[in-house]
Amino acid sequence: MLETRRNTLRRGARLGLLSAAASVAGTFGMLSAHAQDAAANYPSKSVRIVVGFAPGGATDIVARSIAEKLTQSLRQTFVVENRAGAGSNIGAEIVARADADGYTLLLGTIANATNMSIYKALKYDTLRDFAPISQLMSAPSVLVASPSFPANSVKEVVAAAKAKPGTITYASSGAGGSPHLAGAMLELRGGVQMVHVPYKGAAPALTDVVSGTVNVGFKTALSALPSMQAGKLKPLAVAATKRLPQLPNVPTMAEAGFPDFEVSSWNGLLAPAGTPPAIIEKLYRELVKIIALPDIRERFAAQAAEPVGSSPAEFRAYIEREIKRWGEVARAANISL
Repeated sequence: MLETRRNTLRRGARLGLLSAAASVAGTFGMLSAHAQDAAANYPSKSVRIVVGFAPGGATDIVARSIAEKLTQSLRQTFVVENRAGAGSNIGAEIVARADADGYTLLLGTIANATNMSIYKALKYDTLRDFAPISQLMSAPSVLVASPSFPANSVKEVVAAAKAKPGTITYASSGAGGSPHLAGAMLELRGGVQMVHVPYKGAAPALTDVVSGTVNVGFKTALSALPSMQAGKLKPLAVAATKRLPQLPNVPTMAEAGFPDFEVSSWNGLLAPAGTPPAIIEKLYRELVKIIALPDIRERFAAQAAEPVGSSPAEFRAYIEREIKRWGEVARAANISL
C-alpha cells in the first residue's frame, strides 16, 4: 500500500515537471515568435539616434546622413537627438538605460572606448550595456607641427623633447580626449616628457598650433587638411595603417619609426544591450547598403574618412581592442577624470 502511494507520488511529480517544462518551452516559444514578429515589422514608429555631441560637428553630420538614408530605406523617421556633455557620456547613459527595442540608438565614437578607462565613476559599460551594430567610418589623426617649429619629422620632435625635457608642447581638444591620449602615447613610445596644453574644443587647439603658441598636436585629417594644404601646418605623420590619398607624401607613424601607432576618430551605431538580434541584423544590413552609396562615400571622403561597414561581431571586437589600447595608455600616463 505504502509502495503504491510512493509510485503514485513519483508519477505525479514527473508529470508536474513535464508540465512545467512544457509551459516554459511554450513561453519561450511565444517570446521567440513575438521577437521575430517585432523584427519583421521593425520599425513601426519613429527611431531616435542619440549623438553625444553638439550639432554641426563631424559626428553629428555622419549621424544625420545615416538617419536620412535609413528614413528612406525603412520608411520610418529616424531622428537625430543631440545630448552633448561630459565627453559624450550623457548621451551614452540615455541609450544604455533605454528600452532594448531598437527605437533608441547611439552614434557611438572613440570616446565610448577611451572613457572606459578615463572616467572613474562611469554610469555605463560600453561592452556590457550596448549591442554593436556596425562601425560606419574611421577618420585618422595626423601629427602636425607649427611652421615655426624646427622639427620636420616625428623623430625630430622626439629628439627635441629629449634635448629639452618638459619644454615641447602639444595641444588637445580637452583633457582625456583622443588627441590628449595620442600625445601621451607618443611620450610613452618616445621615452620623452612633453607639456600637454588642453583647450575647450578642437578649433582653438588647431588655431594655437597654427600660430606657434603650441608646438605640435594630433588633429583629425578633416579639421587640419585646409590648414595643411594652405601651408599653415606641417604634417609630420598619419596615425593610420596607410597613407591618406589627400596627403600622399606624408608617411604613416609606422613608416616614421613608430609601429602600431593608430589614432582614428571612428564612429558606429550601437543599440541597448538585449535588443533582439533580428533587429540588429536588419539595421546592419541596411547600413552596409547605405555606406556603399556613392553620395555617402563622397561625404565621408570629404571628411578624409574611410567607410567601414563592419559586422556586429567585428565591431564588438574592434571596440574591445580600442578599450584595451587606450586603457593601457591612460594607466601608464596616469590620465583620469
